[in-house]
Amino acid sequence: MKPDWYPAWREEAIKQLKVKNDRLEKDFRFGHWSRYDYDIETRRLLFAKDGNVKVTAEVQIAGSTSAKSQTWLWAWANSNWPDDVMIDAKLVRSFGETNSIDELAQSYVRDADDDLEVLGWELGAVAVRICDALGAYHSPSAEGDARYYIIKSISWAE
Repeated sequence: MKPDWYPAWREEAIKQLKVKNDRLEKDFRFGHWSRYDYDIETRRLLFAKDGNVKVTAEVQIAGSTSAKSQTWLWAWANSNWPDDVMIDAKLVRSFGETNSIDELAQSYVRDADDDLEVLGWELGAVAVRICDALGAYHSPSAEGDARYYIIKSISWAE
């Protein structure tokens, strides 16, 4: 179930994310660092080159994809995450419940088009738009399992 306005709104979110992520790439070489680590205690992604952290980003977890189940799981539905890393995901759920948008209010979203990466980016884009975030990042994976992050702030490491 979804309101009539949602498909166009969702498409606009995807376009907005592309612009935002292009900006992050231009300003911070986002997506081009040789290594990244996730520090759950500080809710930060740390991007490094040659063992030196170059960029840090404060993040929230939007959700994850699973090749085994061919689904997206919202972070708010994953009991493995502490509450403080899924505050924004809970905002997405609330938006979905308020507007009767099933894919935002249900724990799992099935991959109808057989492309988990596209599904992850699209739902990540929706989360970025709802939460007015700077962009999104996903953990690289060859198997279709990936974690999607919402970028709240980003800066060069000192």
